[in-house]
Amino acid sequence: MTGRGRLLAILAIVFLAAAAQGQGLQTFDVEPLEIESGGVRHQLTVEMALTPAQQMQGLMFRQTMEGDAGMLFVHERVRYAGMWMRNTILPLDMLFIEETGRISHIVERTVPQSLETISSRGPVLAVLELNAGTVARLGIGVGDRVLHPAFGAGR
Repeated sequence: MTGRGRLLAILAIVFLAAAAQGQGLQTFDVEPLEIESGGVRHQLTVEMALTPAQQMQGLMFRQTMEGDAGMLFVHERVRYAGMWMRNTILPLDMLFIEETGRISHIVERTVPQSLETISSRGPVLAVLELNAGTVARLGIGVGDRVLHPAFGAGR
């Protein structure tokens, strides 16, 4: 293990210990989600980050994520969103999603551990984080639609 690898492992242990003594690590419900792109529906399984505590933890310290998985951050109301990669080891693709389920902005291949703010560039209801390269692999683009109850009628 490299020096950096050891440091990351130590930081992860410290974080996990502090979380266990404090509010504890968050757990996430898992739900199906589809992205409609170019007439094709791509099926994914996402963890739901709904509470402030879940959203703060997000994908921090995760070593891996399945290829057809992601995390959906759903906000209480439409707003400008800012994300960052602090303590996030996995490079990610971030999809910023309007209340209608339309993707309004995409940031591909985010830099792990970066403190740079990644902006939605406009009001959104949710952010979907996927493994880096998923957007390119599936041909997902701005204007494509995310199909999930969070974007349905009655919200």
